[in-house]
Amino acid sequence: MLVLMPGLREHVRLSSEIKDMIIADAVLTIAFALLYSGGVGGLRNDWIGFFYFLPISFMAVSLAFILHEYMHKMVAQRFGAIAAFKRWDSGIMITLVSSLFGFLIGLPGATMIYTNRFTEREDGLVSLAGPLTNFAVFIAFMAIGIIANSYFVVGKYINNAIGVTLFISVWLAFFNMLPVYPLDGSKVLRWNKKAYAVTMAVIFAFLYYVAGAAILPELAFALVIAFVFSVIYSGMRMF
Repeated sequence: MLVLMPGLREHVRLSSEIKDMIIADAVLTIAFALLYSGGVGGLRNDWIGFFYFLPISFMAVSLAFILHEYMHKMVAQRFGAIAAFKRWDSGIMITLVSSLFGFLIGLPGATMIYTNRFTEREDGLVSLAGPLTNFAVFIAFMAIGIIANSYFVVGKYINNAIGVTLFISVWLAFFNMLPVYPLDGSKVLRWNKKAYAVTMAVIFAFLYYVAGAAILPELAFALVIAFVFSVIYSGMRMF
């Protein structure tokens, strides 16, 4: 996710950005591990599941989330903007609490873009860079899974790691492409409706590949949550 900010800041501390990214990555890692282990019910019955999924979640989140935000920054800088990731403390709490109850609202922070002169096209391209990066991660791990299972004897843990990485990558793309402000999808849709439609079509194809039709209720629920978040966000300052 990225947020376009009015005005221009000359200095963005790299050390602060790295710290915020590490915190956000850790939060999402824990949140997805909690989600996959059954949330608060899973923790109450058996802690093993949480620690089983923790390393898998760390790998998947570090690839899908960090690269997503990094590409927002790189493309924004290509267009002459100043960009930096900043964590959102309230969003961190929302992320962790939601994962305890069997669903995930991943809002640990966003890439902040500081510029006075972005066009709709530039804003759309910067926004699209994150989800497209998730596509690259998805395709890479899909290929790894196909090759590994075709030519090697792959254990259950490795297959689970590949499957979780596939899901987390495409789920982050889906959530960020929802057409509600300030998510990436709202800017892409405003810039180019065809680009938005094609991107969402690819996302649904990937989601079907990972989870089949059983994912549809979760997608509908995520859309409702995103609209609620949009309403809340519009009435408060994120940072």
